[in-house]
Amino acid sequence: MARRRKTSPFEDLISLAALLPWWASLLIALVSWFLLHGFATSAPPAMTHPSQFSTAMTGTVLRSLALVGQYVVPFIFVCGAIGSIAGRAKRKKLIDDVATATQPGKTVDGISWREFEQLVGEAFRRKGFTVVEKGGSGPDGGIDLVLHLGTDKYLVQCKQWKAIKVGVTVIREFFGVMAAEGAAGGFVVTSGTYTEEAKAFAQGRNIQLVDGNLLKRWIANRSGPEQPAKATPQPERPLAQPAVPSCPVCNASMVIRTAKRGLNLGNQFWGCTKFPACKGVRQLEEAPV
Repeated sequence: MARRRKTSPFEDLISLAALLPWWASLLIALVSWFLLHGFATSAPPAMTHPSQFSTAMTGTVLRSLALVGQYVVPFIFVCGAIGSIAGRAKRKKLIDDVATATQPGKTVDGISWREFEQLVGEAFRRKGFTVVEKGGSGPDGGIDLVLHLGTDKYLVQCKQWKAIKVGVTVIREFFGVMAAEGAAGGFVVTSGTYTEEAKAFAQGRNIQLVDGNLLKRWIANRSGPEQPAKATPQPERPLAQPAVPSCPVCNASMVIRTAKRGLNLGNQFWGCTKFPACKGVRQLEEAPV
């Protein structure tokens, strides 16, 4: 990997501001100007005793910093807003170029790992998610995207692996991060494929594995994740209730629930009886363990 160019703290602050939505950066710029300007132009308190000298000097220094900061801080966030708008336009062009790619360098397999993360983020954004890019100094930097849909948070890890399959170790570690972050679900997205062990582990754990073929369909259709297909209604039959499985997380018994929000809205699933303390789930058709 090429050595990363050293950047100044000023450039780093602008880069961080550019990760925010443009309107958020402009709002911060406006609020910071009013606050800093008000403090910089405020009259210092009168010093009535020699012991107040140090306090007065501290106030003078802070007012001097605010005098400069009232212009510097808003400038940083205005530049961040411009960068956010330019970045969004770049991501839109990237996903359009990949969708209509005729050259190898513009396909899902041909773009860089950083462009791959941006491409995946734009695919989720077009579905209606609010996307926060975590960035990083290199590939495989852990969680790459954080998605928000209403009050639910989802994590995304991107793996631009072309030659090898994503194994169960990656999915197991990702599930651990999901639990630590309290995420409602997660996505692992790769330009390649997954091992059978990885697919088996993801079952019932609110992890959707997106391989290269599915990702290409999302991009071609200009849409995000597909809603799970609903089963065709079948005539009611006097069958016995399904056996109750055990929770894959805490081994408690489970009950049938109906998703009221998120990607699986309206679908039924096995949920842990200890919810919300435990968020273990299984697909309804899974055999009991």
